[in-house]
This record gives sequence, C-alpha cells and structure tokens, in this order.
Amino acid sequence: MERKLDIQDKGRVIISQDLQAELTQAVSECGHDRIFVLTDDTTLRLCWQVVKDYPCLKEAQMISIGATDVMKTLESVTHVWQELQKGGATRHSLMINLGGGMVTDLGGFAASTFKRGINFINIPTTLLSMVDASVGGKTGFNFGGLKNEIGVFSNPHCVIINTMFLKTLDTENIRSGYAEMLKHGLINREGREMFSELISFDITQPDLKKLARMVGESVAVKEKIVMEDPLEHGIRKALNVGHTVGHAFESWAMRHNTPILHGYAVAFGIIPELYLACTKMGFPQELMRQTVYYIKEVYGTLPITCDDYPELLELMTHDKKNMAGVINFTLLGGIGDIRINQTATKEEILEALDFFREG
Repeated sequence: MERKLDIQDKGRVIISQDLQAELTQAVSECGHDRIFVLTDDTTLRLCWQVVKDYPCLKEAQMISIGATDVMKTLESVTHVWQELQKGGATRHSLMINLGGGMVTDLGGFAASTFKRGINFINIPTTLLSMVDASVGGKTGFNFGGLKNEIGVFSNPHCVIINTMFLKTLDTENIRSGYAEMLKHGLINREGREMFSELISFDITQPDLKKLARMVGESVAVKEKIVMEDPLEHGIRKALNVGHTVGHAFESWAMRHNTPILHGYAVAFGIIPELYLACTKMGFPQELMRQTVYYIKEVYGTLPITCDDYPELLELMTHDKKNMAGVINFTLLGGIGDIRINQTATKEEILEALDFFREG
C-alpha cells in the first residue's frame, strides 16, 4: 500500500509488506553513483542485520553515529559530512537513513546540505520515527541546548515503513512513539473513534499486529495535514499539539542531565496544553481528565517544581512557532477542532504547569 505526498514529487510514504522489494525499487528510482547507509550504534547492531544482505545494498558504504538524542549535534552532522566526503560522495549519491527519529532528522539534514543536496531514503525503525519524525520533510539537529534549533524542510525520495522493526524496541521506545499517535488521535478531523481506540489500547503489553494497523492510520493523519501545508504556514501547526510545553520539558531535562525520550516530553506537554484548551477553548473537561489519567498511568510524570517555572517559560520563548517573543500554542476545542496561533498569559501558563504537577 502506498500513499503519496505531492511535494516536488518526493516524500511518498510506503507502508511496507516486502521491505527488500520496496527498497530495491526505491533505490533503482534514484539514479546514483554511490550508496551510503547511515545508522546509529543501536540500529547498526539490531536493524542493519535485517537488510545488509539485500543485493541493492551490496556496494553500500556504512556511516554510524552514537545513539540517542544527545548525539543529535552539529558534531554528528560534521562526522556524516566527513564520511560522505571520504567515501567519494557526489551530488548524484544516495543516502539511506536506517534508524529512529534522531537518525532520520540528522541524516536528512546532512544529505540535504551536502553538495547542496543529495537524494535520501528514510527507513524508520522506531515507532516514533514511523509515525512522526521520518514523515513530513522536517530535518535538523539540536543546538545550544535547544531541540531541533537548526534544520531545513527537505523531503526524502520516499519513506519505507515496515513494522517488523518494532520487535527490536524496548517498552520505553514503544511508549515514546505512541505519544505522537495520541496526538494524531487528538487532531484527527474525521471523528473520535481513532482517539477512543488509542486511549483504550494497552500499550504496556501491545498487540503488535493491531499496533501495525494503527500506525498506518496515524501516519495517514499526518500525511493529510502535511499535504495541505507542507511548510507549516497554517494547519500543519496542528502537529505541534503538546510540543510547545513538551519541547521545553525536553530541553529542561537535557539541561539537568536527566534526558527523557521525545515522546515522553510530548505526552507530558499534552497535559498542560489540554488544560489551556479546556480553560480557553472549551475542550471537554471529562475528555481532558480521561486523557491526563491515561498519560500519567503510562508515562508517569516529570519532577518539576515551582522553582523550575522561570526556566521553562524561558525555554518556551525559543519555540520556532513564536512571533515577536510571544509564546504560540496550538490548542483544541475538541477532538479534531484545531485552533492554531493561540496565546496565553504568563499567569495562564503557570496555572497550566501547576495543573501538570498537581492535577
């Protein structure tokens, strides 16, 4: 099954049933002189073994970087550029990013800027990258202690999603990706059924066959929004639900040497942002409490205190959606009732953080 994003004829998403056949076809579509495969230390060990004997990768040169989001740095990007240069990469070369969101984000940026841009293919191997990071054309890396501070919009030749890689994931990474699926359920404009299924699904002991079907539905929500607004001038900001506060939580945790997975930060960010949605936009209170209960049961909480509020507010001011220093939120009036470009006073934000800690 294939869905296409009509953005410069690139970025199509393939929900894969036969990875070897689909990758072979994708590689053949990219006229190339050399192939490079980017992994991190974890996907080199767990996921490269799945594809390394494919004939289409026989001549591939490997590039590997350290694992986890702490390696999503300019130094890692520089290493990739250096390895491409050493390997004789030209403007006609192809890079395959095999990994989670860190690999597809960073690899996409490195490919998009090397010699003003070479072709790349994303093969996401984590739930988070399948439903979020590898789809939609955002690339980049962390800088100055801030999440995804440097980046460009650049679509891969295609994204090939095969849920067999979910078997390589630990529980935390499954839950991390699931947070973005919860967000997609909240912003889905085609009804509440998807979200109802999501918050009744036992992600602590997931049925992987059922989860694979839900992944396809989640990706479809993002695709429709990206197709309408590829460069995030309007409705694509719907995808930022939970992220204004979530990115601040994530950067705060990084600064305090207690990093958390991106999806956990998003899940935590959904709580104060739903509180704002409830108080300012009329989001149903009972649905908010049901969602908050599910998130706290699955993800726990973040040990912030009132003393952390000034730092969190300062981090929110760096969000890329802001204009003239005013913190910008995407809030909801209900499931699929998306209200972009919303603001809140300092007092309202502090009240939402109080709710996160105590609600």
